[in-house]
This record gives sequence, structure tokens and C-alpha cells, in this order.
Amino acid sequence: MGNATEGDEVSWSVGAGLEGRSVIVTGAAGGIGRAVALAFATTGARVLATDIDQSRLDNVLLNCSGDGHVALALDLNDPLARDQLVAQALTEFGGIDVLAHTAAVLRRRENVNDITEDDWDAQLDTNLKTTFFLSRAVASEMAQRGGGRIILFSSQGWMTGGFGGSMVYAASKGGVVSLSRGLARTFGPQGVNVNTVAPGQINTPMLHTGLDPAVYQRMSDETPLGYVGEPEDIAGVVVFLASQHARFITGATINVSGGFLMY
Repeated sequence: MGNATEGDEVSWSVGAGLEGRSVIVTGAAGGIGRAVALAFATTGARVLATDIDQSRLDNVLLNCSGDGHVALALDLNDPLARDQLVAQALTEFGGIDVLAHTAAVLRRRENVNDITEDDWDAQLDTNLKTTFFLSRAVASEMAQRGGGRIILFSSQGWMTGGFGGSMVYAASKGGVVSLSRGLARTFGPQGVNVNTVAPGQINTPMLHTGLDPAVYQRMSDETPLGYVGEPEDIAGVVVFLASQHARFITGATINVSGGFLMY
């Protein structure tokens, strides 16, 4: 998806420029990933949805509007699986216009002394290492075709250091912010925009994993807008970043936290 140039007419439809485009959504069976996949489908884009559970992915596709979508179960921590994902997109769609990389893993440990090396490796491998190698592969393909959009996912934890026993997760997500800026500088001259979405509290299974309900209520109470967000609140931002409206945005981290954080 090449960037528009000065003087080009910009459509102001909700998914400007996305109709017929090819979009990879990782973590597509999860709360945010599912909402992102469905949102892209409404724009007329073709979605390649990937996660580790084929049956849940098939359910996502059943709810996607339009046609031409593909569901592919993969463990993206495996380098061969990342290669397969890129190859499948090229086979099915002839190219990759957008990558929305929502896949991540969180392991809460209330006591810092309970964090194991396996906890560290699992979160850093999935949330940071895989993000780099997948993004690099996709950006390289996009660069050969004149550009594209990559939307990565951080968390409010990249700035706060993490709440509720999520210190290692927060460290991995801080790495994503730095990584996205480096990718934006590297691939910007080839027309590839790279941005990051940093959600606050969003009502997903990941947020509730090991979380005291009282803490969840406090999150809602302490958010200036007065509620915990829904996955759809994130999906709209992702579609915007992939659309023509965001053609001059790259290297940005978009805070979507209901005002819980302000920066």
C-alpha cells in the first residue's frame, strides 16, 4: 500500500484506501485481534487472520463481512511459521499491504521473586523477538512493492512499568515502542509506515488473567472517562493508522487509555 503524495485526493470514508487491500492480523482469535480483523473486513479489505487455534480463527472468519478472507493457525514464535505466514499472504493476495500485529502473552507474578526465567523468555520471545523478525520480514516485502502499513502493539505498561504483576510484560512492550521507531526510520524511505498502539485497560481475557476483581473495578473508577475500554475502541484506531488518513504518521505511539494515562 503505497503512500499518497501531495496533491492526491483523499477519500474521507471510514476505511479510506483499504478496499481490496491485503491485511494480516495476528492474535486474531483474541479479544483485540478479533475486533481488529472484523473491523478491517468492514472496510472491504481481505484479511489473513492468524493465531494458534484454528477453530477459533474459523469462527472469526464466519463473522467477517465480505469474502476472500483466510484463517491460518500458526505459532509465530517458530521462524518457519513466520516464513509460512508471509508466503501464504503472497500466495493468497499477491502482496501484503497491512500488518496488524496484536499477538502477545502475559504472565502475572504478584511477587517479583516468583518470576522465573521461563516467564521472562516466554514474554520476551513472543512479545518482542517475534515482533521484530515478523515485522522485518513483512516490511521488506512491503518495501519491494512501494510501501505499506505496520501497526504494532505496546501497552500502557511501556510507560508505567506495569500494574498487577506485569513487570516483565511491560518491559517487553517498552521494547516494542523502541523497535517500532527503529523500523519506522529504517523503512520509511521505502514508503512503509510503522506505528504502535498502546492500549490502557481493555476488557479482554488477557486483562482478567490473574487479576483481582477489585483491581479491575479500581481501574474503571480511576479512568477519567469512567469505564474500561472494549476491543472495538482499539480496532478503530488500528483501521485509522492503516488508512489514507494516517499517511503522514510514522514512528508514533498512540495512547488509547481513556485518559488513565495522558502523554
